[in-house]
Amino acid sequence: MNSTTTTNFFDLNQPALREFFSGMEEKPYRATQIMKWVYHQGITDFDKMTDISKGLRQHLAEQTAFKLPEIVSQQISDDGTRKWLLRIDDKNCVETVFIPEKDRGTLCVSSQVGCPLDCSFCSTGKQGFNRNLSVSEIIGQLWLANRELDSFQQQNRIITNVVMMGMGEPLLNFDNVVKAMDLMKDDLGFNISQKRVTLSTAGIVPGIDRLAETSKVSLAVSLHAPNNELRDVLVPINRSYPIKELMAACQRYARQRDDDPITFEYVMLGGINDSKAEAKQLAKLLASVPAKVNLIPFNPFPGSEYKCSSIETIDQFRDILVKQGIITITRKTRGDDIDAACGQLVGQVVARAKRLQQSQLNRQS
Repeated sequence: MNSTTTTNFFDLNQPALREFFSGMEEKPYRATQIMKWVYHQGITDFDKMTDISKGLRQHLAEQTAFKLPEIVSQQISDDGTRKWLLRIDDKNCVETVFIPEKDRGTLCVSSQVGCPLDCSFCSTGKQGFNRNLSVSEIIGQLWLANRELDSFQQQNRIITNVVMMGMGEPLLNFDNVVKAMDLMKDDLGFNISQKRVTLSTAGIVPGIDRLAETSKVSLAVSLHAPNNELRDVLVPINRSYPIKELMAACQRYARQRDDDPITFEYVMLGGINDSKAEAKQLAKLLASVPAKVNLIPFNPFPGSEYKCSSIETIDQFRDILVKQGIITITRKTRGDDIDAACGQLVGQVVARAKRLQQSQLNRQS
């Protein structure tokens, strides 16, 4: 059958898969069977799905496919962090990072090819922007990482947490990201707790409100500055959604989540946003919302105009926040020897003009 009419199973969350089988005049429970094979056992060969009749298996093989990104390369850091370069079409690749820790394994997943937001301290934004990733290209990152880590064969999955913090702004690819997160949380999918799935946004206010109504996941906000003047420079989307509007959206989101804390990410840029005065300003700003803060030492990349704050400055900044009762940790830099640290992901992006950014924002307004 022509590839344009072939259904990719990885594009379907559970409701869509049940509807698909109903359209084939098959019982919806077929979705349960297929999902267990694909997401619990890592099987994508219909011939191995032994609880499905031979006739149906043949029919499915003719009309459907399991299409995934292609692994171009894998790099392994000295600290055990892994980075995969994944080809998603003839001209573009994205990067996915796995960070192992004693008590968890976290996968950092991309949502777009490049990023349209152009934050000044982030190498991803410097690559430009091409397009949104499909559901299959998003969930495929998690499926491939599980396969490469032999996690499907483990009684307890190696990947326990997923963060939508890779390439791109997740809320500008809202529908596909939410469907992919549905599969991450679904008992028949990867069965990851909703608190262990985190979406990170630079501050798309309408998207935050829509997310609160649509999907129960943890929220992280890339804040990086305690005032509009500085944030306009570091995170240009702030010009559309200034800090007052962003914090109001965070308050609304927290209320929907029973006041679970929102994580605020703050990259530490030497001499830019790391003074005592800015720490006190940040503490005052966050007093109105359940919050915890991740201080991120800046990870340099070629052509960057910034440098990282000193250890002493970061510790001083952290102590000011802690004294104001805000849970604050300094994120340990992982994978910087393979350019897998926060803000270093670049992939391979054939950038289009940023004409999509404004149209996307307009649709969410």
